[in-house]
Amino acid sequence: MSTLLDDYSHKRFNILTGEWILVSPHRAKRPWQGQNETVNNEKRPSHDESCYLCAGNTRINGEVNPEYKDVFIFTNDFAALQSDSPDFEVNDGLLIAQSEKGICKVVCFSPDHSKSLADMTPGEIQKVVFAWQKEYKELGDNPLINYVQIFENKGAVMGCSNPHPHGQIWSQSTLPNEVDKKNTQQLNYYKKNGISLLGHYLDQELEKKERIIYENDAFVVLVPFWAVWPFEAMIVPKTHKSNILELNDEEAYLYAEAISVLTKAYDKIFNTSFPYSSGIHQAPTNGKDNSHWHWHMSFYPPLLRSATVKKFMVGYEMFGSPQRDITAEKAAQMIRNLI
Repeated sequence: MSTLLDDYSHKRFNILTGEWILVSPHRAKRPWQGQNETVNNEKRPSHDESCYLCAGNTRINGEVNPEYKDVFIFTNDFAALQSDSPDFEVNDGLLIAQSEKGICKVVCFSPDHSKSLADMTPGEIQKVVFAWQKEYKELGDNPLINYVQIFENKGAVMGCSNPHPHGQIWSQSTLPNEVDKKNTQQLNYYKKNGISLLGHYLDQELEKKERIIYENDAFVVLVPFWAVWPFEAMIVPKTHKSNILELNDEEAYLYAEAISVLTKAYDKIFNTSFPYSSGIHQAPTNGKDNSHWHWHMSFYPPLLRSATVKKFMVGYEMFGSPQRDITAEKAAQMIRNLI
């Protein structure tokens, strides 16, 4: 089977979304004459007077950041979701809309403007994990909020408007599309088999070891079989846990260690600060029994062949389905060799 997957076009099934992805390994050899991205490896200062996120600086709304020493969180000055949006519905034939309420926050990982997660120690990243846990609990306890989405956009190519190391949290009253798909797939599998979908999948991956990048006592870092992005990766807890609140302090450190190992390896692939979007998918906070959920963190990096050549999701990807050239197995091997 391995030879067939390595040499011939085929489809792979995403068990978490119920969707297919086209894999075309033979296309990895094609020449590239398309767009090349600009690489900026300029060393940033530890503090930038013009940065809205640096400690002690004034943000665009006039508020002054505290002289924070590790993690700093504030409500987004340009939030995509409003907590005071009125309740309303539009049902005009095929014109359908609903109000959506939410709370958006910014999470500054470190006061050091020059650092990304790849430059931070596991101990420093653990403080970020603790902050994520705190926000998930506090936002989730709000009756307005039924889902908490924690994510990071790293690098200008991924739309990051400020280079200061930070992520975001968007919490809202309904489940967003990707989460809704994963909720359905995991629930159906749990009802039918009585076990975690991701836990069962992880057992198979650990047995084959074809896509494993790294593992410690609590977590596995792997390239999922159905990965879309060239160097996509996923961090999965070895035991069935529905959300990050179920991590004790030691497990939070091991989670931080997994993030550190992966992001450091990413930076070595093309010897550049590797851009990506990452996000944690975990149980909704809607008060229901969400024991079918097995939380995980995904990384979607856009770079394809070099620091200047990215993967474009256009054409067939827009009108058909996602497609990739380099196989998940090859990508996992490349990243694993850099650890």
